Amino acid sequence: MNQNMPNPIDVWKYFSEICKIPRPSKHEEKITAYLIRFAQKNNLEYKQDEVGNVLIKKEGISPTVILQAHTDMVCEKNDNVIHDFMIDPINFTQDGDWISANGTTLGADDGIGVAMMLALLAGNETQRSLECLFTIDEETGLTGASALKNDFISANSLINLDSETDDEIIIGCAGGCDSILTFNIEKEPMPEHLFAISLKIFGLQGGHSGDDINKDRANANKLLNEFLNLASKQFDLSVCNINGGGLRNAIAREASATIAVPWADKERIRIAWNIFSAETEDNWIKKEPGMKLSLDSCKVPDTRIKHDDALNIINAISECPHGVLEYSSEIPGLVKTSTNLASIKTLENSIVICTSQRSDDIDKLHNTASMIDKTANKHHALVTHSNEYPGWKPNFESPLVKKADSIYKQLFKKAPKIKVIHAGLECGLFLQKFPNLDMISIGPNLEGVHSPDERVSVSSVEKTWRYLIELLK
Repeated sequence: MNQNMPNPIDVWKYFSEICKIPRPSKHEEKITAYLIRFAQKNNLEYKQDEVGNVLIKKEGISPTVILQAHTDMVCEKNDNVIHDFMIDPINFTQDGDWISANGTTLGADDGIGVAMMLALLAGNETQRSLECLFTIDEETGLTGASALKNDFISANSLINLDSETDDEIIIGCAGGCDSILTFNIEKEPMPEHLFAISLKIFGLQGGHSGDDINKDRANANKLLNEFLNLASKQFDLSVCNINGGGLRNAIAREASATIAVPWADKERIRIAWNIFSAETEDNWIKKEPGMKLSLDSCKVPDTRIKHDDALNIINAISECPHGVLEYSSEIPGLVKTSTNLASIKTLENSIVICTSQRSDDIDKLHNTASMIDKTANKHHALVTHSNEYPGWKPNFESPLVKKADSIYKQLFKKAPKIKVIHAGLECGLFLQKFPNLDMISIGPNLEGVHSPDERVSVSSVEKTWRYLIELLK
């Protein structure tokens, strides 16, 4: 980004500094150290808890308001991009009204929220007393919010800065959990006279498994498995590995497999793939214009997954649900329950499949996890459930919601959308620990979150900044 930073300058200054600091989920040590140095430099009171959450206070006019954002980011990149999220900075550029990275996630989720809080702590835009809460590991389990002690914050009003649309005030969200299926596999020597190929599906939109699950986007894991299922019925198929997707809260954008068939079927497998590719591209051309499917011959691996194990896993992936399971009967268009077939990874002696479930109803969340249990049991996989977090039940009579609605109308001469979302926010955990907390979530326009297409609107950041300052008044 050039030196002519857009307004608000301080927000973009801090965002630029944050982008230089590696901050993958569960590796937030460098960003929390930066926050502590910031507090010390600005003579602000601060504290850090055992897991790494940081609270920075600024004294001013009562009553105190809590601002909150998470410090970690989703780390996704395109296959052709060389980037180590543990050590490399995020390089970003501006194109018109949009700022994006170069083939990686940008980290505006939730770096832009962190930057706004730092700008308020260092500046003079508000005289309000602030408690700025910077949580860790929101993206892979909400462990920072889960571990928050009852005395870490003290105010009764909280503004979460982790939303992605500037004309919305979020007042509720879904809960979620992860379900991991582990298939033990045996490897055996590869038979002679086989032809090996590497299959890839890539260039999909992917996206957030909460916000984008209802947008009819392709899942690379499901698509590739469709071909493996077809091929297993037409050929004497050897499967060497299957890999796809990445993070549990991202829709799989890429998937690959190494397979082999008898040499006599060399041309037939190519023809089958070409037919599958043409049909798949035709079916998805409108939703997935960047989709690419490739087949490349490769060296025959030394081993393959035992035939029965491979067929069992292909069948399990076919039966594993993905997508919207139910819509809300109370709020039109709101997804009530969903599941995401997030990732498949081949290890030395196992294949691990990660799925994530979401629902605003705890019973339906557990029912969805039970569906995964049944698939796992049928196909002899070990299943574990983890990272469960509660939903955030909306309070339509909230004083903070009414105030936020009124101020938005005064500033922008139209009504905001008061919404409940299917994505997960830390607010559900906050409400569980602090039942009297009055909360809203706001933020600027972000697109392509949890994918390398992530971008943030410059004008929307300015709009959200103006709105936030008025709210604090």
